[in-house]
Amino acid sequence: MAVKIKTHSGTIDIANDVISSVVGGAATDNYGVVGMASRNPVRDGFNQILRRENYSKGVVVRQHDNNIVVEVNIIVSYGTKISEISKSVQQKVKYNLESMLGINADEVNVYVQGVRVTDNN
Repeated sequence: MAVKIKTHSGTIDIANDVISSVVGGAATDNYGVVGMASRNPVRDGFNQILRRENYSKGVVVRQHDNNIVVEVNIIVSYGTKISEISKSVQQKVKYNLESMLGINADEVNVYVQGVRVTDNN
């Protein structure tokens, strides 16, 4: 399902894969985020970090009338404040969707699927 934006000149359809790439890039660009996680961890592997081409497995986009809800599944770094990382992801995802695609997300829900210990050597 694509997001449809109606303008005075016509309709714009933005594919979910495009939205997933923008959302995944915004989410993983935050300090403390190790990577994207699958929304179905049992099927796709527990705590598996998704690569850039698979971000669509970790992002859910729903459109109801003119309301858009985005769900982001992430894995965070051990020792970081999860609530602050989640707020930062919400803000960056909303900003990137609006600035890059012209989509105003009503909700950005962040689901932390796991915590990873990272090497800081």
